[in-house]
Amino acid sequence: MSLILFAFVVRVRDGLPLSASTDFQHNRELQERKQQLRTVSKALARFPDRGTVKGQELNIYFASSEGVSYMTVCHCSLPVAKAFCFLEDLRWEFTACFNSTVVALAARPYPFLEFDSTIQKLKQQYNQSGGPALEVTLAEVQDDLKIRPPQVINLEEVDLTNGIANGHMEQGPGSGPNVRLEPVTAPGILSLVLNIMCASLNMIRGVHLAEYTFQDDYEGIWNVVAFLLAFVCCVSQCHLYLFHSSHKKLKSFTLLSVIVLCNLYLIGLRNAWQLLFHVSVASLATGLILTRKLQERANDCGV
Repeated sequence: MSLILFAFVVRVRDGLPLSASTDFQHNRELQERKQQLRTVSKALARFPDRGTVKGQELNIYFASSEGVSYMTVCHCSLPVAKAFCFLEDLRWEFTACFNSTVVALAARPYPFLEFDSTIQKLKQQYNQSGGPALEVTLAEVQDDLKIRPPQVINLEEVDLTNGIANGHMEQGPGSGPNVRLEPVTAPGILSLVLNIMCASLNMIRGVHLAEYTFQDDYEGIWNVVAFLLAFVCCVSQCHLYLFHSSHKKLKSFTLLSVIVLCNLYLIGLRNAWQLLFHVSVASLATGLILTRKLQERANDCGV
């Protein structure tokens, strides 16, 4: 049974695929791990130079050096030290063929596909012999792993920091979109329009009231604060619906609570129908924020 199933070489700064092993297996978990590997590759700049992602039967390991990361999908029965030995050997082979300047200038995905034959030979060597040719290499890697163990990567954290705006999650420099929010629906558009209307009404009433408050010894200052705070919350609800954010449930209920409290404070300045309208719009926005789920984008990192 093959213990090393897939290998992948990627540029750290932007996740550009440089080379990969040819894969003819259709194992479901392997395909899932390859997609996860692609996700991790987009966030490598934020991770230490060694890491692992645990799976049921297959694990992902990666080791980064000089702006290039060497990644592999291995069976869980393969010892961690042997997996990193494979990555170290892969690094030596790659750096012997391609210098850092060529890697830095690469502009298209998989510019070094010819390196696939080297990867296949290395995979075959490890799968047949069960490890590196020199035991001293394995011993050195084992000692190094005791001193600097690989970081265990949580894929949920990677997803939350690996997207972009307009339905994609926020991302850091050099990463790309892999997960995005579901498309905006018709009720969502209606909610946005109504929320913008409520925000405008709150802003207009707040500014208008402020002009009189500043002339009357600040007697109605808290009414001005309530209007402006409701305006900020309405705008924040629009942002929370359009863009992914961590702790979404807590933020959405907090915004709803503040809007309700502001409108209750303004009972003397708004009639019952106006209060009902503003609270209903806020409640609709909260429901839509909580029901708009994340949508995965399939990525094929095979060649």
